[in-house]
Amino acid sequence: MKTRTLGQNLEVSELGLGCMGLTFGYGPATNEKDAIDLIQKAYDLGITLFDTAEAYSQGGNETLLGKAVKPFRDKIVIATKFGFLDGDASKGVDSRPERIRTVVENSLKYLETDVIDLLYQHRVDPNVAMEDVAGTVKDLIAEGKVKHFGMSEAGVESITKAHAVLPVTALQSEYSMFWREPENEILPLLEELNIGFVPFSPLGKGFLTGAITDKTKFDDNDFRNVVPRFSEENRKANQELVDLVKAVAIENNATSAQVALSWLLAQKSYIAPIPGTTKIHRLEENIGAVNVHLNEDELNRIDLALKQIQIVGERYPASLQARVGK
Repeated sequence: MKTRTLGQNLEVSELGLGCMGLTFGYGPATNEKDAIDLIQKAYDLGITLFDTAEAYSQGGNETLLGKAVKPFRDKIVIATKFGFLDGDASKGVDSRPERIRTVVENSLKYLETDVIDLLYQHRVDPNVAMEDVAGTVKDLIAEGKVKHFGMSEAGVESITKAHAVLPVTALQSEYSMFWREPENEILPLLEELNIGFVPFSPLGKGFLTGAITDKTKFDDNDFRNVVPRFSEENRKANQELVDLVKAVAIENNATSAQVALSWLLAQKSYIAPIPGTTKIHRLEENIGAVNVHLNEDELNRIDLALKQIQIVGERYPASLQARVGK
């Protein structure tokens, strides 16, 4: 697999692995042995960027990742995050400097490592000055506990303020054919400041794969149950986008997931998506996207079609949407 360079010369594989779904967010946790096998298989196939967070099972996800990558820890980039009260996204945000330090000490222990390669603020905390957040991470870098600073779902003002104190290496936010808002203000800013972009949910939380229809029933613990865009009627209304991706996939002898990822990789050279999965065959399929090269005509045709397709339904319920873009 080829590599890409995020801000501050952080080199990562062009596709990373989002580990959240192995323990959190999409139904029951994956059996530990199977999850470790999947993470190690990802490394064998060339992935060097592995993404986790305190908020994914209050350290449970980090512990799992730490065990899995132990044999090759020095050859990969581990990204984790701070920013939620007690590490619980349902309780609200908390980026007080003392809390950041506590989270980092816990993460180092859970991950069984002496340094965090990329530390993100998971969501902007309106009650803590961005200068104090970036300043705390700057101190942690000086102490050798962190290498790079990232932000997640932050807006232009916060990114600009943080970057003035400590250069931001990467922004992690949702971006896919299913959610293109970052193209408006975020991508131009990242380009101007030389900040990398790590899209999560690059497959539209599974929707772009074509495996989800209006008849799909999600597990009771599945986050998509509360997402307006994933209501039964909205899934039906948005099927036009799935059909578009499928048509391009057939022409390229590829899968819909591979086309969705290939499209994303083609948007900017500093983009490194982190699709997540719990199944090795899906992991292999996703990685196959790096060998699918959409030509200029195809990309133009997709963009033209995307402009004409009206996506129905909000990305988040109001309570979660209120936390992003600050």
